[in-house]
Amino acid sequence: MPVLNQIKHMRTARGLTQVKMAIDLQITRQTITAIENNKYNPSLELALKLVKYFNVSIDEIFELKEEDK
Repeated sequence: MPVLNQIKHMRTARGLTQVKMAIDLQITRQTITAIENNKYNPSLELALKLVKYFNVSIDEIFELKEEDK
């Protein structure tokens, strides 16, 4: 099941660049891009950092999408 996220929406709504967010979280800009494009699911540690960074609950950022049967 794919994991969808709201990272890009949350980042742009707060006026943050990928570079600024990457520096704040001590990860690469490429990682931010991959997460935003649903090409990479963050580790549990990074997911929890994102929750703290945006000060929201995990389900406000991530959604487990059911696959069609």
